[in-house]
Amino acid sequence: MRIFIAGATGVLGVRLVPLLVADGHVVAGMTRTPDKASLLRGMGAEPVVCDVFDLDALTQALAAFGPEVVFHQLTDLPDEAADLARFSDRNDRMRGEGTRNLLAAAATAQADRVIAQSIAWELPSEHRRAVTATHERAVLQAGGVVIRYGQLYGPGTFYPAVPPQPPRIHVDDAARQTLPALGVPPGVTIVADDRAAGAWRRAGSVGAEDVNDEDQGVGALDPGL
Repeated sequence: MRIFIAGATGVLGVRLVPLLVADGHVVAGMTRTPDKASLLRGMGAEPVVCDVFDLDALTQALAAFGPEVVFHQLTDLPDEAADLARFSDRNDRMRGEGTRNLLAAAATAQADRVIAQSIAWELPSEHRRAVTATHERAVLQAGGVVIRYGQLYGPGTFYPAVPPQPPRIHVDDAARQTLPALGVPPGVTIVADDRAAGAWRRAGSVGAEDVNDEDQGVGALDPGL
């Protein structure tokens, strides 16, 4: 399968690329940083240096590669959790304009589906919840798959040593549990250690009241895996 990963050098992307390559897929990895092209090449992916906000260049890049599947693993988050509030508008733009551009480029390239990351916990801000719900709705309306990840922990995350509160998942497990999304029907799935825990399963959790879809159940991990 020909798979294009937008956000291939992010905390999940760098784990997804080698897993997909090992499974025999032909992978293109997108980064906006030229210096990271060699990292992608070393993992067995075809590097694509492109900015998601440049719609023309993005469309050309996807059309040239001809993907069957496009992964949306793009975020614009800081290195330190203390800076999250300062970066929130930037990540909102990624969830809004970035998602629209990637969906449009994937459609032009005639990709079969888009698989996009989202979150499985409730954001404190009504505005942020609305941004996330709009992002999810756009992917679902395009016939795609939304993966609601628990809070990531492990190397390279905001929680490198001590796991956060549920919903959560180790970043290595999150990457492995993303692979089955290649074969599920369109809809929403959850990738977390502990999907039954707490308030994140309430009707008020992020986007649930707006998206109104069914969990397809790809990624519920037993905590021991």
